Amino acid sequence: MKKSFSVKKTLDDLRAITQNLWWAWNCDAQQLFNELSPQLWQQTNHNPVALLASISEQEVLARLGDPEFAERVRAVAAQFSSYMNEKNTWVATQANNLQSPIAYFSAEFGFHESVRTYSGGLGILAGDHTKSASDLGIPFIGITLFYRQGYFEQRLAVDGWQQEQYITADPSKLPLTIVTDSEGAPLRCSVEIGFSTVHVHAWKLQVGRATVYLLDTNLIENEERYRDLTAHVYGGDVTTRISQEIILGIGGVRLLRALNIAPSTFHMNEGHSAFLTLELLRERLERNRPLKEAEASVKEQCVFTTHTPVPAGHDRFSFDLMNYAFASMAKKLNMPIEELIKYGRVNPNDPNETFCMTVLALKMSRAANGVSQLHGKVSREMWKNLFPQMPVEEVPIGSITNGVHIGGWMFRHTSRFWRKKLGNDWQQHFLDPDFWRHAVDPSVVPDEELWALRYTLRRSLIEFARLQLRLQHSRFGNGAAVYETVLNPDALTIGFSRRFATYKRAPLLFNNLERAIELFNDPQKPVQLLFAGKAHPRDDEGKKFIKYVVELTKHPLLFGKVIFIENYDINIARNLVSGADVWLNNPRRPLEASGTSGQKIAIHGGLNCSIMDGWWREAYDGTNGWAIGNDESPQSAEVQDRQDAENLYQVMKEQIIPEFFERGEDGIPRRWLQRIRRAIATLVPRYNTHRMVEEYVKKYYR
Repeated sequence: MKKSFSVKKTLDDLRAITQNLWWAWNCDAQQLFNELSPQLWQQTNHNPVALLASISEQEVLARLGDPEFAERVRAVAAQFSSYMNEKNTWVATQANNLQSPIAYFSAEFGFHESVRTYSGGLGILAGDHTKSASDLGIPFIGITLFYRQGYFEQRLAVDGWQQEQYITADPSKLPLTIVTDSEGAPLRCSVEIGFSTVHVHAWKLQVGRATVYLLDTNLIENEERYRDLTAHVYGGDVTTRISQEIILGIGGVRLLRALNIAPSTFHMNEGHSAFLTLELLRERLERNRPLKEAEASVKEQCVFTTHTPVPAGHDRFSFDLMNYAFASMAKKLNMPIEELIKYGRVNPNDPNETFCMTVLALKMSRAANGVSQLHGKVSREMWKNLFPQMPVEEVPIGSITNGVHIGGWMFRHTSRFWRKKLGNDWQQHFLDPDFWRHAVDPSVVPDEELWALRYTLRRSLIEFARLQLRLQHSRFGNGAAVYETVLNPDALTIGFSRRFATYKRAPLLFNNLERAIELFNDPQKPVQLLFAGKAHPRDDEGKKFIKYVVELTKHPLLFGKVIFIENYDINIARNLVSGADVWLNNPRRPLEASGTSGQKIAIHGGLNCSIMDGWWREAYDGTNGWAIGNDESPQSAEVQDRQDAENLYQVMKEQIIPEFFERGEDGIPRRWLQRIRRAIATLVPRYNTHRMVEEYVKKYYR
């Protein structure tokens, strides 16, 4: 009996781990789930809740009869318990005056490939922010929407044209629980959209020590047109968009009030949630506070992060749409709709100016920031008319450069490598430059072992890519088998994966096709390039870029050397950032606010080649990667594209390729490995979300 109780307790511990996304940045936990069924682990997109639901309890109990496996489950459970009960966190030791929670509102969160509540970089940043807040012990509440069908799954037609499919998620197969009231009944809130009342319930997701609430309108008591409001990430037309943002901002505040959660700070991650400021204003006005005093009180509680210098990235709504959607709210605020709309205008008295969510957020926040130094400067210029009495350099928009949660982007081979070299607690030192300078010393990591890691990771990426290519091409009948031999483990491997917005210029290297083909066809210096990425469903120009890249993959002189992996997600990104030797980033400067994909590769021994935009402008020191061009932006986009394509070709031909293939008699590229060491030492302890979140605490949260 004692043994069976022990096994049952171990099963309970395993189930408890699946219900908290802490496992998503713990390779030991992931390995346990993979061992239970490698096939199901892949089929469920690495979802341990769905995995255990597909395996009988009888089988799991039997597997736990293996004392070695059961002991590893108990060891991971002990890690989890220790993490959740840790008292000596960064907040406890460095910022213990941060007692009340931070409420972090974001239209998307990218935590893991199995939880499809994200579409791109904004969501990935929000997810990494949450994980680091958990690691640092910050009292942290995330607010977003529950997208039952998430962002679309990408399928490419034979001609390369992107097609979208939507897959409905089953909440019972995710680590979600319904939020309930004090009596155990599902908690309900409501918002007003036009003259309708839309009811909302919420799901709770544990992300380590942090809690995220996902608002959902799929309720029988709602009018049918409102039940699908939260179905898709950024789905539908402009009416759907404003309705989603009312639910996110206003509904999010009302949920927190219903839960008796009183945040010290409301952090708006981009302008999508800025309507929360109007709800906070309504609360104060209902307590009979004068308008100016109420506005000042709201500002004191709110901070705002803007993420894009691209004008189309800032939501705008017409007067008629605002008049429809906010008729009820305007009455509760006791102000005409014309007055309410002024909160979202740069020039409040211009009747032709649309309502802008970014303007609302800037007007109603005590602090605002861009996501890199250059983006802060660009944002001050963009929004200077909001502060006409100030010189542009004094416009109150600062900057905190984005980072990544390194543990969440860890590939299992890399994790094992650093644990062996640096000890079990190596992930506790992400903010310690001295630790990382020591970590890359050849006496700690010899060249031979670092080069062996790079070969291991490159091989893993190639085999992953071959499998993905066989699967995606098998839809078209015969011919998929040819992809079993594409790519070369000895080749310089370049990665490019991100949203296929046109300003990111995915095909820039192929502006001169003849010269590009020359790069890929030197038998002594083989080069290969892996693409992945989605275009927004309504971005036909972005889809044309994908189609062109797919056409390149079929060119007789590029086939097997240039590939496109469809349905880009966190899993594909993790494989690419770990296996690529060089991460290519060539946006049209200064439109890349920060970018973070290149920050994920340093820990794996990858190097960046990038335009001097966003984070790379701050990080590049001449020894830790490569720059494409100079720290300047030609005014003409046509001139910039031409110059950047030429500079990219030159840096590839004259620097990157020769250095990679510069080998000694032992076949090891010593100069290349020295550049990797510099990248690890200079990038890992700086460009991570632990540093970023600490900056938010010190600058804005306290």
